[in-house]
Amino acid sequence: MPDDSVTPALTATQPRECSFASLSAHGFHRLAYCEWGDPGNDRVVVCVHGLTRNARDFDVLAERLARTHRVLAVDMPGRGNSEWLPNADDYTFPTYLTALTALFARAGVASLDYVGTSMGGLLGMILAAQPGTPIRRLVVNDVGPALEASAIQRIASYVGGAPSFPTFADAERYVRQVSAPFGPLTDAQWRFVTATNVRRHADGHWQMAYDPGIAQPFRTQATPPDLWPVWDAIRVPTLVLRGALSDLLTAATLDAMAGRGPKALVRTFAGVGHAPMLMADDQVAAVAEFLEPAPAGA
Repeated sequence: MPDDSVTPALTATQPRECSFASLSAHGFHRLAYCEWGDPGNDRVVVCVHGLTRNARDFDVLAERLARTHRVLAVDMPGRGNSEWLPNADDYTFPTYLTALTALFARAGVASLDYVGTSMGGLLGMILAAQPGTPIRRLVVNDVGPALEASAIQRIASYVGGAPSFPTFADAERYVRQVSAPFGPLTDAQWRFVTATNVRRHADGHWQMAYDPGIAQPFRTQATPPDLWPVWDAIRVPTLVLRGALSDLLTAATLDAMAGRGPKALVRTFAGVGHAPMLMADDQVAAVAEFLEPAPAGA
């Protein structure tokens, strides 16, 4: 869990922490998730983070969406408070899709909305493309059917490195460096992004809050997959967000996503790369306005 002594409060509402058992090829593992909003609300949105991130990336967005939704933000296997897998080869999309399917079932509703950043967006695309999908509306944050190889190489250069930091300040400097594409966050936001993504060990040192083993399958992917057939199969209303400086999702790919498949609505945010953190007012508003139900009589 994050160290409260170094974690600033970005929101007035703290999530409820929950978990359940999910299945991989080598057995069950504990999957953690955070929940906001009325537990009895049957309007649900599931939020799924990027490769090395976790559920707490969605605190600011969740506080806004909790006005109209029950919000479930998951720690994918090996991240945050979820259990590390004993076999690193299981950090693959089949494991992640199984975990999300179990979370959908746990939500106890026939349909739900979905917000996915980067890896989470790819998983959302795959799930939304399936016949009979429970996804009602889909938000894809800074990722698409065509991935830029140079961006994959940039991410591979640091993921799984498992650096150790003698102080929290050292950890924050590292996070600010590798996560600079997130854009112009405030000092409080950078501190929050760091505090919710590092853990302090018994020797006093800090390390990133994910299993370095997640890098093993990621680095064996020779070339980015072509997911246009997946995109073309999506039939639900879709919103795509892009950082104007993103090196993973190009402007040309974004234009194509608006013209084929679900013919997505698109929003681009100036001064941001990969990926918008969904903490800025305009980013939060774009998602909320897409997902929140229209007022009665509108």
